[in-house]
Amino acid sequence: MSLHDDAVLVLKRYEGRREEEQLQLREVYLDHLDTHPDGMWKACGAGHLTASALVIDPARGRVLLTLHRKLGIWLQMGGHCEPGDASVAGAALREATEESGIHGLSLLPGGPVQLDRHAIPAPCHWHLDVQYAALAPAGAVAEISEESLDLRWFAYDDVARVADGSVARLVDRTRAALDG
Repeated sequence: MSLHDDAVLVLKRYEGRREEEQLQLREVYLDHLDTHPDGMWKACGAGHLTASALVIDPARGRVLLTLHRKLGIWLQMGGHCEPGDASVAGAALREATEESGIHGLSLLPGGPVQLDRHAIPAPCHWHLDVQYAALAPAGAVAEISEESLDLRWFAYDDVARVADGSVARLVDRTRAALDG
């Protein structure tokens, strides 16, 4: 199965906790992939899917965020899909591992936690981000990568103070998924 086909399958199964905004966004993503066979790749000028994962330590009530080198804001780990990625979930896990330096991460079962579409500078116009949650193993130690200015653990309640609304919503939806 191609990465494009995997993305379509993941999105068709995504229910977005039955939130109307998330269901509408899912349709935007599916329409994009239907009309852009190259919609998984950075080279797609109309926009492309990206994959990210919020690294979470539920036992300690915290999440790991990266201070993005180019944007200068606190975000979850994530980025572009690569030709070697077999799945969108695999791309999210690869990005989370690379950017956090934590080995042994595992994605929260149940598929993506959230979809987030955000504008980016030309020549591309949109990132259509498929967002997962990655559980950190006990005693995980983060190591900063070349893509980050900083890595830091934040208590759940502190995220809204340091990050934008999409990250705060991702934390809230992840906590709801953990609860079940």
